[in-house]
Amino acid sequence: MRDVRTRVPLRSRRGAGVVVGAALLGGGLVVVPAAVGADSEPPTQVPAAEIYEPSAMPDRIILTPTTTPATSQKVSWRSEVGGEWAQAQILEAPIALGGVQPPADAVRTVMASSTSPVNTSLGYASVYHQVEFTGLTPNTRYTYRVGDGVNWSEWTDFTTASEAFEPFSFIYYGDAQNYIDSAVPRVFRQAFADRPEAKVIVNAGDLINSANSEEEWGQWHAADGFINSQVNNISVPGNHEYSGGQLSTFWQPQFPFPDNGPDFGDEAVNAALRNTIYYVDYQGVRFIGLNTNIQGDAALMATQTAWLDQTLASNPHKWTVVTFHHPVYSTASGRNNPVVRGQWGPLLEEYGVDLVLQGHDHTYGRGSVSSSRKSATVHDSTVYAVSVSGGKMYDVDGSVWTDNGADIMNKAQDAQLYQMIDVTEDSITYEARYANGEHHDGVVIRKNDAGERTVQEIRTPENTVGEQVVVDRTEVEFRGTVGVQAWGYDPGETVNVYIRNPERGQDVLVGEATADELGRVTTTAQMPSSARRQSQQVVYLESVNQQITGPEITILR
Repeated sequence: MRDVRTRVPLRSRRGAGVVVGAALLGGGLVVVPAAVGADSEPPTQVPAAEIYEPSAMPDRIILTPTTTPATSQKVSWRSEVGGEWAQAQILEAPIALGGVQPPADAVRTVMASSTSPVNTSLGYASVYHQVEFTGLTPNTRYTYRVGDGVNWSEWTDFTTASEAFEPFSFIYYGDAQNYIDSAVPRVFRQAFADRPEAKVIVNAGDLINSANSEEEWGQWHAADGFINSQVNNISVPGNHEYSGGQLSTFWQPQFPFPDNGPDFGDEAVNAALRNTIYYVDYQGVRFIGLNTNIQGDAALMATQTAWLDQTLASNPHKWTVVTFHHPVYSTASGRNNPVVRGQWGPLLEEYGVDLVLQGHDHTYGRGSVSSSRKSATVHDSTVYAVSVSGGKMYDVDGSVWTDNGADIMNKAQDAQLYQMIDVTEDSITYEARYANGEHHDGVVIRKNDAGERTVQEIRTPENTVGEQVVVDRTEVEFRGTVGVQAWGYDPGETVNVYIRNPERGQDVLVGEATADELGRVTTTAQMPSSARRQSQQVVYLESVNQQITGPEITILR
């Protein structure tokens, strides 16, 4: 039942103010009259049904990608209007609208292809509409609006993807889930302020807390505001998008993701999992979304794993990003997902997936498998990340990583975060920031055309010094030569090679090297004549960005 608040009629309040003012003036006093519309009653909570009830005006507008994002675009929105009226208009983005009307033939009207009423927990139905714009020109800015032909949304712009690779940025969030109306909005807004040019937003599940809560979905849409209407959304369901084993009734009407997931051999199962497992090829990156909520069903999980294998094997692009909810390596105390790790971990490594973006644990963790470590700051394999954007927090624990052959290179708790990922032809830069915009963590992934890769920590004064040089031997004859490797440089960076006598504090320049396209140095260093027999020497590499050493080398007789 709606909570109706009793209000004093406006005329009565205004009239009372005038009478009181006149009486006081008559007594010779000068007073400020009561404010028009003032309410003497204490404030009460505005009912959620009043805040989130739909109207004829469109809201909750979301861009979702198609299988051909260079030439098509899907949009979904909500209203109370029937499907026979739901429609959208689109044109190439003009330099002005409003008083400047575009030519009539420039505007194309597209009727909604799907309309889905959703009964809500607040006692009314919301109606979601979907439209697909086709025949678009790649890498072109468009303006669109949605409505019923009379009541329209504002005009909003988006840009189609390029047909071939082009650098772009995207944003990744872990669980929003809790405090969506209070703590989450500042994260979403700060992320957009830092990457307003982002083309995609990835949500790794648990967007809300209660799967079918109209209030929480309303809060989530309000938190992202206009951003969802102009940046493509790639989301996967978490466990909180399920209730009683059933996917949220809001999911498929809101998120018409590509229907290119696995065939489970049963129409009912296919329908239930539609829009939860899919892939999108966007400007040279294959984004793959998976559903970890079915990991308890061995048959369904096996089918999904086989599809993942095939989807990775057929990837024509240099870069791959995979997102799902339950992490391969959990970061929260007491959590573990051995089925996910056992079935997907080997495939992610085998096919050289670059980023695995996850949620669920309400903590932060980032790392790679231990066998891929090259130095204190460099690995050469898949980067696994777990993050949280909402205000619900757990205790962090890295034991699942270390117990299963992985290095957790950075971890945090009690921190709301967002991640910005910048993709270029030769590198991916991943950075996690706090809700207040401060830097927390990051890596640069570099990959050459042969598929070789390095994953390098974003440099700090602390991680660009110390023993990070690898040598092929720690004993060498007088005037002998050692092989030297080091990582963490900029491609093409010049590195001076020294032999250092720690006891004497003496450095002898013995050569110069240049970092390759992955930021690694491979060279040799000959011991100078000053490196006496039975002395201890170290290789010291000096460049603009690093001053690092290797282990002690003994000069033999």
